Amino acid sequence: MTAKRLIFTLLYDSGSFMLSRNFRLQRVGNLKWLEENYGFNEVGSAIDELIVLDVSRQSRNIEQFCEDLKLLTLDCFAPIAAGGGIRSLEHARLLLRSGADKVVVNTAIHDQPELVDELGKKFGAQCIVASIDCEHVNAEFVATKKNGFELTSLKLADVANICEQLPIGEICLNSIARDGTGNGLHLEMLDHLPANVTMPLIMMGGVGNSKHVVEGLRDARVDAVATANLLNFMGDGLIRARKNVIDEGIDLTKFD
Repeated sequence: MTAKRLIFTLLYDSGSFMLSRNFRLQRVGNLKWLEENYGFNEVGSAIDELIVLDVSRQSRNIEQFCEDLKLLTLDCFAPIAAGGGIRSLEHARLLLRSGADKVVVNTAIHDQPELVDELGKKFGAQCIVASIDCEHVNAEFVATKKNGFELTSLKLADVANICEQLPIGEICLNSIARDGTGNGLHLEMLDHLPANVTMPLIMMGGVGNSKHVVEGLRDARVDAVATANLLNFMGDGLIRARKNVIDEGIDLTKFD
């Protein structure tokens, strides 16, 4: 059985890293702030993977994002998945050349499935992460796109079925209602997935402490839990969270 994973997520907007609550952003600091207050040489020893998402609300500066991504890789030796507004093969290639090991797609699943197909065939399905951001509407989970601003007509199960038909390696499920609240993962989302979904699942949205990580990883359907809560996990927070999760009997890789 493959070990479970603890993932950290950084949200990036026009040169700054952000906190998010229900997809509303608050600036925290730039890359210099991140290095001075966080130290990714420490973080890299506590996480299995890092996700870096360009969630810029204005036009994206892809070149600047890639330059900052390169700098992040100097201190973080965990595998990195990067994304945000990928609309072309060249955009994805730039991210991979800047240190990303995987690319994350969201809106393209809805608007450009042919691009997702091309990305998977070019780089391999294991390189493609599908991000599905959902609003909780009338007891249903409805997919969104464009940084969560646009509600689609598709339920979670519909998008998951689309992903199953594309060369995608794993799915990241995010609850907009729980995002940044620290109230725990919206594990009910898992009950809305079709039975035929077999690819690994990452859960995010709502992690506020290590107990929430344990709760998520104890579910047999969940392969990884991601948190984007910079303030709760600053300093040695991620290191302590990882230790707590392992102490609870969760099969995380033990780093020496």
